[in-house]
Parts: sequence; structure tokens; C-alpha cells
Amino acid sequence: MTESAQQAGEMIRGWRRRRHLSQLELAHRAGVSGRHLSFVETGRSQPTPAMILRLCDQLAVPLREQNRVLLAGGFAPAHPELDLADPPMTDVAAAIEGILSAHLPFPALVVDPGWDLVSANDAIYALLDGVAPQLLEPPVNVIRLTLAPDGLAPRIVNLDEWREHLLARLAHEHDLSGDPRLVALLEELGPAGTAASRSPGLVVPLRLRGDGGELAFLSTTTVFGTPREVTLSELAIEAFYPADAATRAALVADGG
Repeated sequence: MTESAQQAGEMIRGWRRRRHLSQLELAHRAGVSGRHLSFVETGRSQPTPAMILRLCDQLAVPLREQNRVLLAGGFAPAHPELDLADPPMTDVAAAIEGILSAHLPFPALVVDPGWDLVSANDAIYALLDGVAPQLLEPPVNVIRLTLAPDGLAPRIVNLDEWREHLLARLAHEHDLSGDPRLVALLEELGPAGTAASRSPGLVVPLRLRGDGGELAFLSTTTVFGTPREVTLSELAIEAFYPADAATRAALVADGG
């Protein structure tokens, strides 16, 4: 047993348990014997990089965490990690900005896995008038900005419902990614609300008090398909659409 094999095996076992799979289930999905998987998880067998990636793929381990398992096993990372400002990412960065601009006059933003703001269009900033300046100092955390008493919270008509929605989403995303930043946010912002606060409807809207009346939004989340690079795999585009005709008219008028 080597230390690297043991560390990689422990990490694979941790992700298997996070996904609520038995050794037999994971072995079947990965096309290996249960005995071999057991040896990998306990460090009795040194997995190859290909085996680590096969198991990680079956466990839907994020690319960043796949690199960590490979490093723990004594191997080089398989997935590059670049900044959006790096030359290989130029086209991606331009595409993101194009999506944000094309969504105007409706709000849209890009966040990383910890919900820190990466980019946003002008319609987003128009909604942030009056929030505490310190909440807009980089890194801007979108969840904290939304739910803080000196952030958007006083203007959210259905605050309990929206807060419950956001915190439930944070908990779900932590289950999937294991990102410690999400745990910190959940601990900071407290438990979700109660089911009694929910209003009827097909989706949870965001309702904001504005100078000209109430604005209602529906939100969608877009991610890049089949990413092979760490940063790109972690970005999410949050786009907001008018939930009623009055909101659409108000945004179109302001954007015009």
C-alpha cells in the first residue's frame, strides 16, 4: 500500500458515498470487479489515471475534483484550468459577453461555483441601486448580495419564498460538488424557510419592489455542454425573464 494510492482511494470512496452508491453499483457502472474497486478504495491497488477518470466520470465528480484525485494518486491533472483572460479562452469569454448583451433589456449574470459574480449585463446593475457599497466590492457574492439586510432583501416582496429557494439550491449544489464555500454560505445565512411561505405557481418567481411598481422575474440556468476545462465547467449563466406583461413593458421601456 502506498500513501498516494490510499489517498486517492479514500477520495474515490468519499465521492461514492456522497453519491449514495454501493461498491457493487459503482463497480458495475464502471465495468470493473467489486473486488478491484474495494482494493482501489482501500489503497491495496494503485489505480491508473485512466481508472481514476473512469470512476470519477461514473460518479459525476467535477473536473476540478478529478484533478485533485489524480494529484493525490501521484499523477498529473487531466483537465486544464485557465482564466477567462487567457488567450485560449478568448472566444469563450466573447461568447459569454455576447450572451449577456443579447439578453438585454432583461437581467443576466455569470457566477462561479461559490456564487461569486464573474460578469453581468447592465440590467443587473440597474437592479442593484441602493444596496450597501461593501456588498459590491469584489469578490461580489450573489447569494449574500441578494439575502443581506442591506442588500436586495428589503426589496424582495416574496423574501421568505425566494430565500428558501436559494438556500435549498445551495444545499443541493453542495451535495453535488462538495464545495466548502457553499457550506459557509449556508451556515452564514441560516436554514431555509418553511413550506407555508410558498405561493402557488409553476416556478418560484423573484418579485422586486421598484420605483415604478413591482417587477416579477422567472430565472433559468445555463451551463456549457461537455466542457473539458475546469473554469468553463464551473460557470453558470443565470438569466432572468419577465414573469408578466407589466415587467416586460417596464424593462423594455427602460432599455429603450
